[in-house]
Amino acid sequence: MPHAEKKSKREQGRQRLTARDWADAALAAMAERGLAAVAVEPLAARLGTTKGSFYWHFTNREALIEAALERWEEICTEEIITAVETEPDPERRLRTLLRQATTSAADDPLEVSLLATAAHPQVAAVLGRVTERRVGYVARLFEEFGFPAAEARTRGLLAYSTYLGHTQLAHAVPHALPQGAERDAYLESVLDTLLRP
Repeated sequence: MPHAEKKSKREQGRQRLTARDWADAALAAMAERGLAAVAVEPLAARLGTTKGSFYWHFTNREALIEAALERWEEICTEEIITAVETEPDPERRLRTLLRQATTSAADDPLEVSLLATAAHPQVAAVLGRVTERRVGYVARLFEEFGFPAAEARTRGLLAYSTYLGHTQLAHAVPHALPQGAERDAYLESVLDTLLRP
């Protein structure tokens, strides 16, 4: 009987994991070792739980990958756009967005990891949605700045390509990029070029 009481107290002290906890753990694993690292047993160990917790929330690994990718889309696109939207000036929004996105992506290997597995159907689908959303948002900022729609779209795509190139270099050849204040000046000059009529 004392053993049953201990188990009950232990279970009461343990916080119940959510599907979001699993999705976040899957994203962390992807950032560290790629899509192949999303496996139930290692994630359960990482979360300090059992496989039963996984099956409570997901039917299979693909469902977890889908949830993780949706979480990435939410955190790394929608939440950033929402935060930037508080700035009323489109030029400041654009400058803030590029500076924050490039700085954050340089510190986080997840985007590079996802790009490396772009052939995976689930990853390809989310990368397509995210790319369209990001380019569309940046194009809208260029339109608000006064560029015609077609030119704004071209500049939005160029800005996004710059971000992706910067992100790839930051992980593959970090010494090729300027650091600190020089990095900030470099990003400002990129935007000055993109905003030039």
